[in-house]
Amino acid sequence: MRPIILKCPSCDGNLTVARLRCPDCSISIDGEFAPPALLKLSGAQIDFVEVFIKNRGVIREVERELGVSYPTVRARLDEVINALGYSAKSAPEAAACDDGGSRRRSVLADLKGGKLTPEEALAALNGPRTKDD
Repeated sequence: MRPIILKCPSCDGNLTVARLRCPDCSISIDGEFAPPALLKLSGAQIDFVEVFIKNRGVIREVERELGVSYPTVRARLDEVINALGYSAKSAPEAAACDDGGSRRRSVLADLKGGKLTPEEALAALNGPRTKDD
């Protein structure tokens, strides 16, 4: 079975589902059906959601499987949340929910592994700087 196409190949407009068909009994239902919100996600976002669900939302396990840092997992999760039309927590709220020790270890491991430069690691540990800093 081919994957569903969500954008018109001619004008790039959003497509709707117009017919549903049962392969067992061959019944067809015509109408205009909205695709599920999850189909609005890009292929990379769907892959991330599958890994996230498979690991029961345990960010440490998602980090290990994808080979990325805690901030990267959070950023990808925020992208998915936003793509679904919800509001992701702001950075200060997310940081308050984070276990600071595990975040620090993750950033230091990424630095040691060459995934981050010293400047990127410092920025990740200190959080975003404001113009008053």
